[in-house]
Amino acid sequence: MATGKVITSVAGASAADVNNAVNAAEKAFKTSWGLKVPGAQRGRLISKFADLLEKHQDELCALEALNVGTRFDERYWHVQILRWMGDKIHAKTVETTDKKMAYTRHEPYGIVGGIVPWNFPLLMASWKLGPALATGNTIILKPSEMTPLTALRIADLFNEAGFPPGVVNITNGYGATTGDAIAEHPKIQKVAFTGSTLTGRKILKASAETNLKVVTLELGGKSPTIIFDDADLEQTLKRAAGGIFTNMGQSCVAASRIFVQESIYPAFLEKFIALAKHLTDNTGSPFDPNTRHGPQISETQFNRVMGFINSGKQEGAKVAIGGERHEQEGYFIKPTVFTDVDSKMSIMQDEIFGPVCSVVKFKTEEEVLEVANDVAYGLGANVFTENASRAIRVAHALEAGSVWVNCAQALEMNMPFGGYKQSGIGRDLGQYALDMYTQVKAVHINIGLKL
Repeated sequence: MATGKVITSVAGASAADVNNAVNAAEKAFKTSWGLKVPGAQRGRLISKFADLLEKHQDELCALEALNVGTRFDERYWHVQILRWMGDKIHAKTVETTDKKMAYTRHEPYGIVGGIVPWNFPLLMASWKLGPALATGNTIILKPSEMTPLTALRIADLFNEAGFPPGVVNITNGYGATTGDAIAEHPKIQKVAFTGSTLTGRKILKASAETNLKVVTLELGGKSPTIIFDDADLEQTLKRAAGGIFTNMGQSCVAASRIFVQESIYPAFLEKFIALAKHLTDNTGSPFDPNTRHGPQISETQFNRVMGFINSGKQEGAKVAIGGERHEQEGYFIKPTVFTDVDSKMSIMQDEIFGPVCSVVKFKTEEEVLEVANDVAYGLGANVFTENASRAIRVAHALEAGSVWVNCAQALEMNMPFGGYKQSGIGRDLGQYALDMYTQVKAVHINIGLKL
């Protein structure tokens, strides 16, 4: 676990194990799921599974706290996502002539491979499971090798809910073995992946070299927070802090670049540092209700984040607070705020995935937009202003798949989530996600045309 102590060990799935799971999924798709089961019936099973998640919420939250180090009292909205997905499949009938009719069918691909990361294990699993199952696919789900606990538990709950054998298959293992076997398997028709841009490229390559399986990717980010001088400062401070320090910065939309208009920069920075200090002073166990900041997921990730901190120092950035290991036993890093940064520094260009941010002053809207867009990623962005025209103008100019105005990371289950540029391909959540798990068939029927 993130304190450096071993919790347990689990069996890793080999390529042969993945193949067995695929065979089970194929059998289920052809006999007891897929086009054999009406959407309403699938929806009822999904709803029953969601009921079980809700019933066991305390247990699942405890497992997530052990898995990742997130606070035990954090309640995710995976249940609501699954409920929403259960009954949203629709087709269209198209008017042509009175002698011909045409309609579309949204049909499942068959077997889907879902590969999810370690930062929000259960939530990310629900993002793949919900649309895959609602649209009639069977699924091979691979959780991260670092966070297998909740995935194993929900496998039991799927059985309890009455899902036919083979519809949901959990395969633990490393990316280089289990993940590769999923990405390369010729019977898997679609892979949905959340994780690093580097791994996303490998999955695309595997698709190109095998059966051209459909791939959706939710990848890295380097989100900006832009704060104009007319923003509500107290509200903005809290939301900007949440935008970077939630889950110890281990989020693809972590807003690690905070741009503040120069007239309010000194006041913002002083209070933002105080918020970071409050988190530092309340660092500890995820099971302590007073904890506000936890550990990084692993020693590898701890060293990676510390490497970025050292890089920032070496490149000349100033540490306003933090920048070092916390005294707690385990992989704890003090919330870190850099100032005096250059936009080309590594800490301003690369995804850190830790509690590290840079606070930068700007003068004009045009200036901040140029710098905010000058990264390889385009996943999310936050804008704070009381000027509605400016908010809309800036939101439209930002190169990001999601823009939040006067809030941060405020996802909605019926709104799409995904990235521009190297932040991914396709969308999670909402109707857009469901569309990613079906292939559209157009059916044309002659009811009176004569040759």
